[in-house]
Amino acid sequence: MAEAADFQGTRPSPARRWLRRTASAVLGAPLLAGLLAVPAAGAASAVEPAKAPTGSRTVDVSLNTLSPSVPAEDDTLTVSGTLTNKGKETISSAEVDLRVGPRLSGRGEVDDAAKRSAYLPGVDPATVGDKYTVKFPKLARGISQDFTLTVPVDKLGLDAPGVYQLGVSVSGRTTTTPYEQVLGIERSYLPWQPETSDSRTKLTFLWPLIASPHVTAETRSDEQQTPVFTDDELAEELAPGGRLEQLVSLGSRLPVTWVVDPDLLASVAAMAGKYEVESGETTVPGKNQAVAKQWLTALEKVVEDGKVIALPFADPDLASIAHRGKNVSGTLSHLQNASAVAATTVETILHVKPSTDFAWPVNGAVDSSIVDVATSAGAHNVIARSDSFRETTELPYTPTAARPIGGGTTAVVADARLSTLFDGDMSRAGASTRAVQRFLAQTLALTEQTPDNERSIVVAPPRMPTAAQAQTMARALEGLAGNRWTQPLDLVAAAEVKPDPRATTKVPRASAYPKKLRAQELPTQAFQDIRTTQGSLDSFETILTQPERVVTPFGNAVNRSMSTSWRGRSLEAQQYRDAVRDYLQSLTSEVQLIEKSDVTLSGRSATIPVTVQNKLVQGVDRLVLQLSSDNIRLKFNDDGSMAELPVRIAGGHSQSVKFDTATSANGRAQVTARLYTEDGTQYGEEMTFTVKVSEVTPTVLLVIAGGLLLLVLAGIRMYSHRKRAVAGGAANGNGDGPEQPSDPTPDTGPESGAPSGTGEKVDR
Repeated sequence: MAEAADFQGTRPSPARRWLRRTASAVLGAPLLAGLLAVPAAGAASAVEPAKAPTGSRTVDVSLNTLSPSVPAEDDTLTVSGTLTNKGKETISSAEVDLRVGPRLSGRGEVDDAAKRSAYLPGVDPATVGDKYTVKFPKLARGISQDFTLTVPVDKLGLDAPGVYQLGVSVSGRTTTTPYEQVLGIERSYLPWQPETSDSRTKLTFLWPLIASPHVTAETRSDEQQTPVFTDDELAEELAPGGRLEQLVSLGSRLPVTWVVDPDLLASVAAMAGKYEVESGETTVPGKNQAVAKQWLTALEKVVEDGKVIALPFADPDLASIAHRGKNVSGTLSHLQNASAVAATTVETILHVKPSTDFAWPVNGAVDSSIVDVATSAGAHNVIARSDSFRETTELPYTPTAARPIGGGTTAVVADARLSTLFDGDMSRAGASTRAVQRFLAQTLALTEQTPDNERSIVVAPPRMPTAAQAQTMARALEGLAGNRWTQPLDLVAAAEVKPDPRATTKVPRASAYPKKLRAQELPTQAFQDIRTTQGSLDSFETILTQPERVVTPFGNAVNRSMSTSWRGRSLEAQQYRDAVRDYLQSLTSEVQLIEKSDVTLSGRSATIPVTVQNKLVQGVDRLVLQLSSDNIRLKFNDDGSMAELPVRIAGGHSQSVKFDTATSANGRAQVTARLYTEDGTQYGEEMTFTVKVSEVTPTVLLVIAGGLLLLVLAGIRMYSHRKRAVAGGAANGNGDGPEQPSDPTPDTGPESGAPSGTGEKVDR
């Protein structure tokens, strides 16, 4: 942990003074009364049994509100909560009491107090007593009752500044135990610092704006390239009361450092315009433009004067890359690209210049390989956590966050105790209040460790806080608003604070990385899938006349495939990668060879057309169509059994590419057509067809010519004979000549539109 021990110098312990006072009173109290009665004052509390009564967990006590969370001298403390009888019997004569003190010495005692659940006589403080109690005639089993205690601060017995233990207990009787006993207790903390401390801790609180990916690689073919979302759940987070809306609304009034995923900004900006949402096998128009615009406007106003840290685009999982992806070719290039586009994205949308010099591994868990990966992408500061950067020597205090770890890199080590306080379900009022008071208690105890040594402390809360967690975090920071023992500091400044020479700067080994976190990492197969997709994209890009329409959405989708948010969601991560790959394949298949039927050549030379189709909305270029034959008797362009011609096709069109051929003998030849990019990479599937060569010799041509000549002469003779017959009939006075025996009967039917038969005949 941050420190191995806590101490208060030579200052007398208030806890010991309190124990001495109560011990003197015990000597005059009857033992039986001490066993059977619940004390009303500190003197009687010490005579209770050394062991916790078995019934001290009978009633569940929840502290829902504690106001003010950091009281001043003239304040009145109000504590409200709920009692729930979880026992088997009705409780009679129930009384709710407030217990304050003794003063806790150091962060360790704050932690110890949080671990106790049962009532411990002699350890738990005495009741305030007097009129500051709430009584219930009975508490039926399974029934809850609300309560409110109100006590002036000057009645709490607070003396020296520090953290005081605060508890609310309920006592009463049951049929089985007819004497009064403590049946339930809930503990909290009361920070007491009535005046501004001479020494204040510099506190940096990260405020993350990060979301899981919602945008696919798919865009529509319109000019604006309308994006397609996997769902419309992002709108729910942006709407009033939603997680992201709460983060912006609450953070707007707090001294925090904004840590932003540029992909979230890009996604919301896309939603602010025309967008579509997947719905089964089709898509439907998105309808949450107003919500997206409102959120962006609010965020832009909030950060205009604040510090913004931009993570690499889509918040890539640095640990997964370091442990499973860096040896897959191209992975580090994707990370570098994600870092490169981060600043541009934030500046374009929020109109502020962010810092892109920080890397934030999951839970601040680091090892040497993670640091290497982070720095390879341009980061000079790595946000770690103290439960990862364990001290090699015992320190009686929490050291400053900034630690130089070599190579010009600084580890900014967040305090693990403070950073993890807001984990878990904060939707219950009791859990939220407990986290707030413990946060305030820990920060005050931290400041008191070495009053003459001002330190810089960083808090890195959950990466994607829920709305309830964000509200709890805000309440905790609001408790520090008076700056009585802390003062705010942004992350950039915290990274530049002079480091503590006694703090460890040794980066943990890879074997020290938590097994639980390692089990959640993206598998090596994920990076291999990404490499395959990127290879297809590279090939596709080279033939496009407007490659940016494809490269940008697919490049962003590839970055999203490495997102930290996929941890614990391996199936969804796989489905996202598959969807990106499948859509890219569907696009590349829009440029293809049209299947060709068998071809018959009649002669020594001919032209064979092969059709290439482009169904894309943009043109393709820099493609080469290759035709090759498995028969040396069939040659292309008079120079061999293979020929190549360039292909260039406008969007939505087809092109017929014609190859000159020559043959030297009859027979069949198998011809294969393939498309290649200019760099020689095959594009798409090949297509094969058969060419049948039927060579016509000169002798056959002479016979055919002689036959044609005879037909022509016969036709002339028939025409002359018919003409003479018509003339003779006219001389006899008839309007029409008689039918002549020589008139031929028609021997052909009407022209047919049906195919001439299988195969495609190509003449010279």
